[in-house]
Amino acid sequence: MELACLDLEGVLIPEIWIAFAEETGIDELKATTRDIPDYDQLMQQRLRILDAHGLTLPQIQDTISRLTPLEGAVEFVDWLRERFQLVILSDTFYEFAQPLMRQLGFPTLLCHKLNVDEQGRITGYTLRQRDPKRQSVRALQLLNYRVIAAGDSYNDTTMLTQAEAGILFHAPENVIREFPQFPAVHNYEDLKQAFIAASNRDLSL
Repeated sequence: MELACLDLEGVLIPEIWIAFAEETGIDELKATTRDIPDYDQLMQQRLRILDAHGLTLPQIQDTISRLTPLEGAVEFVDWLRERFQLVILSDTFYEFAQPLMRQLGFPTLLCHKLNVDEQGRITGYTLRQRDPKRQSVRALQLLNYRVIAAGDSYNDTTMLTQAEAGILFHAPENVIREFPQFPAVHNYEDLKQAFIAASNRDLSL
């Protein structure tokens, strides 16, 4: 049996931190896992910037409330769910994702949790586990699923490596160059074809 695993930001929805950076005018918040492979280093940098500017979770959630999935993402998720069980593996946070997951029809999401004080200040975060995307794929394989995974950033590459088939989607040139073993596609039609090619089943419906 086969199962699809997708990253969320940059694959199905806009990068939340980039959207917030654009609204606040704080360019340092535009850094993502495409730029800084070490997730803890990236998050500590983000938290320091938020603290320095007195920015809170409700302000980020206000930005998120105006975001929509990437063009074609909803239709792609519908196409994929007709052919696979789908799990979203993301380094986002449940406190961020709810409005966008609603627009995607609430596929299963495994991600992290923020630590927030009474004033709405983000004081830290709780990882679901270390290397969570790879560990999730590994756990699904132990349930006898064959996994096809797609993502766009450094933090997706262990997931893609662990999966029976990995696909880079909308990845920047530096990631594509460093991981040439994965096919790289840039639109949902080509991503469909990559899933069809990676599957060991007839996906024509």
